[in-house]
Amino acid sequence: MTVPVTRKDLMIVNMGPHHPSMHGVLRLILTLDGEDVIDCEPILGYLHRGMEKIAENRTILQYLPYVTRWDYLATMFTEAITVNAPEKLENVQVPQRASYIRVIMLELSRIASHLLWLGPFMADIGAQTPFFYIFRERELIYNLFEAATGMRMMHNYFRIGGVAADLPYGWIEKCFDFCDYFLTGVVEYQKLITRNPIFLERVEGVGIIGGEEAVNWGLSGPMLRASGIQWDLRKVDNYECYNEFDWEIQWQKEGDSLARYLVRIGEMKESIKMIQQALEGIPGGPYENLEVRRFDRAKNSEWNDFAYRFISKKPSPNFELSKQELYARVEAPKGELGIYLIGDNSVFPWRWKIRPPGFINLQILPELVKRMKLADHDDIR
Repeated sequence: MTVPVTRKDLMIVNMGPHHPSMHGVLRLILTLDGEDVIDCEPILGYLHRGMEKIAENRTILQYLPYVTRWDYLATMFTEAITVNAPEKLENVQVPQRASYIRVIMLELSRIASHLLWLGPFMADIGAQTPFFYIFRERELIYNLFEAATGMRMMHNYFRIGGVAADLPYGWIEKCFDFCDYFLTGVVEYQKLITRNPIFLERVEGVGIIGGEEAVNWGLSGPMLRASGIQWDLRKVDNYECYNEFDWEIQWQKEGDSLARYLVRIGEMKESIKMIQQALEGIPGGPYENLEVRRFDRAKNSEWNDFAYRFISKKPSPNFELSKQELYARVEAPKGELGIYLIGDNSVFPWRWKIRPPGFINLQILPELVKRMKLADHDDIR
């Protein structure tokens, strides 16, 4: 870190690392000239390290319980990319019903993530009430997750070729009820926050990122779309069955913290639209492709027998990852979450490289906070 020499009495302040259940394990080393931020050095890497090397020493099925620790605010997305990469590598077909279930779970997880972005953001700028409101809705989402997967946060629900279990009886009706309730909650958020003069004073015109600058820094997700770039992998890549639903990319052109807030609010409403359409049109049929539960070239043929392939949830050995490579990606709540995967004719990946959206988006933070007031650095989200 280069420390400016404008004054001799510069102060270096540590902001964080915070407890992981609050703001994430991020440490900022700030150099202050009075109340002005002169320099910023972000430091991260305090939580759940070594995930790539763990992946390279596990089969995909063995590795799935680990991946929800990458981002415990958007756990379904880490599971989705973990199974999407080998599915693309081996051209595994996902049944239509399983794809619809995946979209429902992903969009519920997106809402949960955006809510936990919104609550602490408002608390940091002095509005405590929304922090309690967002947990009210998140608990309802976690109730739905628990009913479908058995777990509230670490679900282990996605599987190569589908999902681990079908939706239970009555789940769809409960999800419809949540959608109707949540739309009224979003209206409540907007009345409470969007036109609040104190909120606007804190976030309007703060942390401005231009469209070209956002692209050059490799930003993605709401940070990119709030700078006027209409780029959403759900539209660009058409993965799962997103192309079957009627929805719009949420974007703003101002590039400030207010624009990023508006993008996330809009995305939550669009997620509800997609969930409602998926619930109404969910087809019948299988919820997983049972053919992928066997070896392509099994040394012990008894693993391909009927008892091991079709009875209950008894897992058979994973298929081999052929000797090829690819990059798979999904549109996570924070941005582009990707996996670079290399197979080597083994049940273990030869290389498993994670492209985390938050890590990439954080690159621009030192440029944004320079010459800002210390109190304003919390307003950049």
